[in-house]
Formats: sequence, structure tokens, C-alpha cells
Amino acid sequence: MKSILNFLIPKQQTFYLEADSTIRQVLEKFDAHKFSVVPLIDENGVYVTTISEGDILRFIKNICNFNQSLAEMVKIDNIEIYRPYKTLPITASMEEVINLSLEQNFIPLVDDRNVFIGIIKRKEVIKYLIELANINKEN
Repeated sequence: MKSILNFLIPKQQTFYLEADSTIRQVLEKFDAHKFSVVPLIDENGVYVTTISEGDILRFIKNICNFNQSLAEMVKIDNIEIYRPYKTLPITASMEEVINLSLEQNFIPLVDDRNVFIGIIKRKEVIKYLIELANINKEN
């Protein structure tokens, strides 16, 4: 069985947001990059949670006087996260990765200090399982 490191997309190659970003900054980045869920990290690189477009839309819906000025002032760490993504440590087993990929589009990986180091995409896990199934068919 492959190591989860074979599936890791390093932090430098992923899209993430800093937890002190404003709503306006987040909306602009979501729009520019076309992602719907992204990891949030703090100023030390520590994984905080994930935020989705839905989290932001629920926040906007519940703020009756929402406007552009407010979007420039409100930090995203004030937004309630509806379904935060679970992380796995870099030492996780492939079985843990497969099981969590059933629930999430990607898995944020953290080191022993909870510092965000990258993600594993569900797509890559599925490709691996198909490859494994094909190998087993041939044997």
C-alpha cells in the first residue's frame, strides 16, 4: 500500500486563506480561483479550519445590513463554520485517508504541531483505489 506522502499536494501548491482575511478578500479569492471550500491557517501556519462559500453565504444572509464596507471590516474568523473539514496527521494510515475521503473533497494534512502542510484530494484517492482494483483483477 502506498504512503500518504505519495498523495500529498504541498502547501505551496495549494490554495488556502489566512484566518484574519476579510470577507471581501475571501469573496474575491473564491471568485478568482473557483474553489468552494478552502483551508484556513493562522499567522504561524497552524491549521484552523476550512471555510466554504456556503458558510459565507449563510453569514451574509443573516446580516441584514450587509454591505461592501462591512465586508472590508469583518474577519472570516467571525463566521460560523457549518461543516469544518477534519484534518489528518502526516503519520495517518492510508486506511484513514480512504475513510475520510468518503466524507470530504480533500483532506488537510498537518504536522505534529498542527501546522498545515498540504492536502490530499479525493480524486487522487479514487484513482489509487481504481488502480489497486485493476491490479487485483489481473492477479
